[in-house]
Amino acid sequence: MAESTTSETTSGTGISPTKGNGGFGTAAAPSLAQTAQEYAGKVTEAATQARDYVTDKVSVVGDKIKDLDFNEVTEDVKEYARKNPGQAILISAGIGLLLGILVRGRR
Repeated sequence: MAESTTSETTSGTGISPTKGNGGFGTAAAPSLAQTAQEYAGKVTEAATQARDYVTDKVSVVGDKIKDLDFNEVTEDVKEYARKNPGQAILISAGIGLLLGILVRGRR
């Protein structure tokens, strides 16, 4: 019987341990690099789509803010506070708490 060496195929599978059978040899490196490039392209494409989406939404929000009449909003808030004083106090306290947490967290 002939002894098996590293240059022979493994267990009759036709795969050499040094010829790219899933990471044993140098042939796996180009395949890995190609896969990494494919994923990098996909990530770049997704980031571009996300940037475009956010840019679009920011412009929509900016347009809505420009259309706001702050005097009208102020009057609506005052009217709501007169009709629902308890809820207005709770909402104000909640907003104050959130702002306090945000300001304190940045120190």
